[in-house]
Amino acid sequence: MTTKQEKGCTLWFTGLPCSGKSTLAELLAAELKRRGRGVEIMDGDEVRKHLTKGLGFSREDRDENIRRIGYVCRLLSRNGAIAIAAAISPFRAIRDEVRAAHEAAFIEIFVDTPLEVCIQRDVKGMYKKAIAGEMKNFTGISDPYEPPENPEIVVHTAKENARQSAAQILTALEHRGLLAAAVTPSYTEEEAEKIRRRLTDLGYIEK
Repeated sequence: MTTKQEKGCTLWFTGLPCSGKSTLAELLAAELKRRGRGVEIMDGDEVRKHLTKGLGFSREDRDENIRRIGYVCRLLSRNGAIAIAAAISPFRAIRDEVRAAHEAAFIEIFVDTPLEVCIQRDVKGMYKKAIAGEMKNFTGISDPYEPPENPEIVVHTAKENARQSAAQILTALEHRGLLAAAVTPSYTEEEAEKIRRRLTDLGYIEK
């Protein structure tokens, strides 16, 4: 049974490809688990491998992909867990639909990173292929991205490092009563390095 300080919620990251969503999701999950919270990450790439493999990248399929992620997050959060969604979710209407369906708190986190910075970070070469016309329906190049109008949290990963952005999010959760304040400093250097290595191996950040 959860206490008053252990309310479930959904942390919904949205932003361009390579904006830093997965990095922040991993950092937050590690700290939240360290504080004793139940946490699950719904990463966009992993979801497409295991939950929405048959969906493509049309507007309809993208919306359905987000709708399914939102459904799982809703179940987790209403039962006291912290669900973290790290998917591009480019369209405002479907994000609002997912928010409206939630019983627990829905915290939209806009990872506001300029397109040129995202292109520089792209170790998989996706933007290069999209610009060359080799990848269709690519968000930010051949498909639109609709930024949130009133997100609960905005982080600027081009101006601050991932640990600073994560700390900002944790503080916001504490102020909203969704997370008890930490009694010890967040993130040891060893934890941060372990996460960095994992994300590098997955191809999310450069070596």
